[in-house]
Amino acid sequence: MKSPILFFIYFICSLMFAQQTAFKFDFGGKRIESGFIPVTSTSKFDKKTGYGFMDISGLKSVDNGGNALTGDFITSDKPFYFSVVLPEGNYDIQLNLGDTKGISETTVRVENRRLMMNEVKTKEGEIVEKTITVHIKDSIIRNQKGQNIGIVKLKPRERKYLHWDNLLTIEFNDNAPKVCSVIIQPNKTAKTIYLTGDSTVVDAQYEPWASWGQMLPYFFIPNEVVIANYAESGETLKAFEDRHRIDKIWTQIKPGDYLFIQFGHNDQKYGNSEKSGYRKRLKDWILKAKELEATPVLVTSMNRRVFDENNKIINTLDDFPDAMREIAKEEKVDLIDLNALSKTLFEAMGPEAAKKAFVYYPANSYPNQPTALADDTHFNTYGAYELAKCVVKSIVEQNLPLKKYISKNYKNFNPNKPDDDEKFHWPESVFMESLKPDGN
Repeated sequence: MKSPILFFIYFICSLMFAQQTAFKFDFGGKRIESGFIPVTSTSKFDKKTGYGFMDISGLKSVDNGGNALTGDFITSDKPFYFSVVLPEGNYDIQLNLGDTKGISETTVRVENRRLMMNEVKTKEGEIVEKTITVHIKDSIIRNQKGQNIGIVKLKPRERKYLHWDNLLTIEFNDNAPKVCSVIIQPNKTAKTIYLTGDSTVVDAQYEPWASWGQMLPYFFIPNEVVIANYAESGETLKAFEDRHRIDKIWTQIKPGDYLFIQFGHNDQKYGNSEKSGYRKRLKDWILKAKELEATPVLVTSMNRRVFDENNKIINTLDDFPDAMREIAKEEKVDLIDLNALSKTLFEAMGPEAAKKAFVYYPANSYPNQPTALADDTHFNTYGAYELAKCVVKSIVEQNLPLKKYISKNYKNFNPNKPDDDEKFHWPESVFMESLKPDGN
């Protein structure tokens, strides 16, 4: 049994680690670069140490000799997850990927499958240095002095998510992920794009569900811009207020940041845009964002997969898209008309092919899925990726200020000519669930 003094010292050290915001991790074997924390294939996550792998089964430490930092790496033949205790905030994460004696192929996602890097390949002997910028959040609402003044009312299922958990979790995936090092530094200057919305925007944790919000980071220049996704399944504008999600954002958003607002799918259950209070709340949010010197951007809700006899999309969102268009004009704010872009996209696909963008899967495609999935509202990863491209396309073509932060990952996209779903690259995560998200 540890003495009280030793226990106290251990507790203080753990507490100091929990408040630490910069780390250097050397992944691999016994040879460690000076000033780095060693991470091996047996470094299982422990809250006391504050870092480690979620699951160490299948992990391999490989040491090719040579440079202590880049001559060795961690790899696995299945996705693996590395977590670090971090206070909320924005962070730059520098990754060294590759193999001095072989090739590698790595896809990197963070938290709830938020896409950061896709299919990064290295030649034999090549090591590449890549940077991603990540927003970490917790559910505590603090004032400017850092005092706790409230809490976000999380749903029970959110407590299992890989966000809201006071951890940064990085998912390394693909055919041959090989990670040499991870360096974490706070980023105090990046513009933050706060996303608000429902299940069509949320960072969905489980395959096969996905949204455009979790694909968006891939298309922005790291270090300059970071995506902070606060959307949640089943939410309306009112519910977002009632659960204090928007209060959390109001205490964090700073001059120069952005607030993207996309609601409608669930709001329509409570009447039209006037009766449900939709219009009034939208205007209130716009006013508040402007008062805080942030830029509000309205995003109309995308269509559902509902076609008429002429293979044209039927509007199932009542007057909500038009209400948002009208308010954008009245309040002189930018509008991304995802409703119109998705109509073009889905009609170009056609009724049958459009199923490939939605959650349509035969029975037993995923664990505990005895019946077929046929969902005309929620998207799979391919559909979410295409919608994210629509969002970026609108930013570029309207020449919005955010245009200069769009990365080279975005190529000119034409929703009249959707990408080939067979060529879409998405190695699946280990988290899978057939349960439909909240909302419709």
